[in-house]
Amino acid sequence: MSTDTTPDLASGVHTTAALHFDAHPARGRFNAVFFKAMGPYLEWHLRRRKRRVFAQLPSTVVELGSGVGANLRHVPERSTLIAIEPNPHMHPRLRAAAAKRGVRLDLRERMAEQTGLPEHSVDAVISSLVLCSVADPAAVLDEVRRILRPGGAFRFVEHVVARPRTFTRWTQRVLRRPWAWTFEGCSCERDLEAVVRAAGFSSVEVERYRVHTPFVPFNTHIAGVATA
Repeated sequence: MSTDTTPDLASGVHTTAALHFDAHPARGRFNAVFFKAMGPYLEWHLRRRKRRVFAQLPSTVVELGSGVGANLRHVPERSTLIAIEPNPHMHPRLRAAAAKRGVRLDLRERMAEQTGLPEHSVDAVISSLVLCSVADPAAVLDEVRRILRPGGAFRFVEHVVARPRTFTRWTQRVLRRPWAWTFEGCSCERDLEAVVRAAGFSSVEVERYRVHTPFVPFNTHIAGVATA
């Protein structure tokens, strides 16, 4: 069952010292501008899967790496989005997008590994194009399971490593370092399906698919729902 209340941080807060995000003065601003400009293009390629996995979200949703607000169109109007977004350069555009969409924004400048939210306090956590760039995807999924209520769902749309001995896999290997530098640690070589399946969720549903863009290392994807 979903809840209409935002989790109360006054009780049950995860007390581990918060990790720190070092916002690069150039790359941070570049990524904020880049993802704002490329938002419609990326949405066009990903919207069918997003509509499926983000369908019927509850009135309070946690999003990991909200960026400039690309997924606000999938969050119900007048709902609350608890946005875990450590890059301060994203915040002005995210606030503007939430106001435009009529979504109440609860913005937290924190890392996805340590949201600061109480244990078993939310019904839905979403992410898109985020697990590629976190320092430790397994730790992030541990945190997701910690804050989800039993029966709650982690809904995700992510780009992943390509199959071995393919042209896409070759480009991922060749471009991994400049790609990671440009996109603040983003890895195009992570087998995120395996990481999600190993995270201890009660059930995991995953669709593998491919998009066709000039950004070849980005073109292999998964979308799915993992239930706590």
